[in-house]
Amino acid sequence: MTLFDYLISPAQAQAAASPFGFDFMSLLPLLLIFVVFYFLLIRPQQKKAQEHKAVLSSLRRGDRVVTSGGIIGTITKVIDEQEVQVEIAEDVKVRVARPMISSVLARGVTVSESEPRKEKSTLSKLSSRKTLTSQKKVRK
Repeated sequence: MTLFDYLISPAQAQAAASPFGFDFMSLLPLLLIFVVFYFLLIRPQQKKAQEHKAVLSSLRRGDRVVTSGGIIGTITKVIDEQEVQVEIAEDVKVRVARPMISSVLARGVTVSESEPRKEKSTLSKLSSRKTLTSQKKVRK
């Protein structure tokens, strides 16, 4: 036996694991990688999916939305749990599947909120017309 063999053989004997035992330390890096992936990738994606599901379930008439195709429109009618009707231009209405709505740009007002505003705007229009007609009479 040479000097080189004499130095190497004890080092190899110490590094070798027993063939019948279980070494937990060999699985530790894999477990750490899984934990890091869970907290950096899986968990945030699940949160985002839950938030998106909540947004889709709360869609209502008047909401301004963006579809996954990039079309921007206003919801005019909620047909059922799977579809909504979106107006993308004046008198151009399309039916869109709810899962294809990617985001809500602006929330619409409910019917009860919009009615008083219409009355106020009608009153302000009437008062401005009276003012204009009275100004025209004064000028003549």
